[in-house]
Amino acid sequence: MADCEALLSLRDTLAGTTGDLNWSAAVAMDAWDGITLSGTPSRVTEIVLDDNELNGSIPSELGSLTNLESLELYDNELSGPIPSELGNLASLEGLSLGSNDLSGSIPLELGNLANLEWLSLGGNELSGPIPPELGNLTNLEWLYLRNNDLSGSIPSELGSLANLEWLFLEGNELSGSIPPELGSLANLE
Repeated sequence: MADCEALLSLRDTLAGTTGDLNWSAAVAMDAWDGITLSGTPSRVTEIVLDDNELNGSIPSELGSLTNLESLELYDNELSGPIPSELGNLASLEGLSLGSNDLSGSIPLELGNLANLEWLSLGGNELSGPIPPELGNLTNLEWLYLRNNDLSGSIPSELGSLANLEWLFLEGNELSGSIPPELGSLANLE
């Protein structure tokens, strides 16, 4: 099963307490820590490994988990870039990578995640501009980019996020004026 191979790559890439994860060929995947399977044949739909002291980089192989609906790796010690391959996860509804040590830019490919409802990348060391492509995420309700090293202006394209309820951008190096398009976000709380 390709999902099994991708997850074993994740296990092998990450250090920290992953030795405590019961991910192995000797254990049925539906019993693996932090993993939820659904459908016939069974496919991985959720990975929830928040606060597990994981370190290392996020493997690009996760982009092959095409049925993944939720990827939660919040509050670990992950480093390196966010793989652009995560933009292949068309079923993804939630992506939580905040409170790690991730660096580099936010991949433009995340703008392909049409079903995404929440995106949490805050509390990392991400740099560069906020990709205008995030304005394509029309189902997004929650955008959390605070406490990074993001720079440049706030893209006016974020004004297209009609379902957006929460927007966190503080603690960055953003410049310029607030785009008037954000004033059309009627659901913003």
